[in-house]
Amino acid sequence: MSEARSQHRLGFALVVAAAIAWSTAPFFTRLLPYDSWTILFWRGLFGGGLIVAIMLVLQGSAGLRDLTRIGKSGWLVASLSTSAMIAFIPSLQLTSVSNVAIIIATGPFVTAALAWAWLQEVPHARTMVASVVALCGVAVIVGNARIGSDILGIALACFTTLAIAAMTVMVRRHKDTSMVAAAALSNFLGSIVSIPFAGSIAGIPGADILILAMFGFFQVALGLTLFFLGSRLLPSGQAALISTLETPLMPFWIWVGFGEVPTLRVLAGGALVMGAVIADIAGDIRAQRPSK
Repeated sequence: MSEARSQHRLGFALVVAAAIAWSTAPFFTRLLPYDSWTILFWRGLFGGGLIVAIMLVLQGSAGLRDLTRIGKSGWLVASLSTSAMIAFIPSLQLTSVSNVAIIIATGPFVTAALAWAWLQEVPHARTMVASVVALCGVAVIVGNARIGSDILGIALACFTTLAIAAMTVMVRRHKDTSMVAAAALSNFLGSIVSIPFAGSIAGIPGADILILAMFGFFQVALGLTLFFLGSRLLPSGQAALISTLETPLMPFWIWVGFGEVPTLRVLAGGALVMGAVIADIAGDIRAQRPSK
């Protein structure tokens, strides 16, 4: 029983760390004056390369075997991850960031519904209440989000949300599959798909290559690997809830890097999101504490 609690808490820590890593995306994007597809190409190349290097260091030749024997479940997870990344970029170009943020913030509910239908994993009432509070926090942050006539961008944002939710449930279902190998594969697939659309893959200065490498290493490789590892140890809806910490943390890195002070709206919404996640974690710890 104590081992199960320890694994559960490790899952919390890994998914929180993944959300922190993912939240740096606007910071790196602000530093790079290139089109989204060029960034996606180099980010995926560096991210996938780092994951493979880590697998080789930790597992040796067994890491290569994991890559070549990933299986149907690993390919499906990798494909869902790649699809989410690819759909997310044009969704931001075709509709407002506010619309995309609100739609993606429904992720915990979509994930919980899929987990209930597929795994018979009934979400805890506390987690669902916290998800509602977190969704309200995201709504406060983006403010005045309106669904307009930009249907394609909204549809892509919905697809991104569904793909991430399905990926989270798949990771939970197939615990014996090497999801780290799937993370590497998804990055490489993203790079391959972006090639026909990228405007300036070649001729990038060395300084920008370094930024792209950091983008791929930290935000993508570290974030995706930590999420895959952590979400195997948590209920799917809870993992999705914790990942919403990404939203309020994004303005924090812009403030640190560029001196843009978050507005009162962002601070209030961020407090709601972080409060909801912390309350859910604290409630879970209390529920698992052995009664005296």
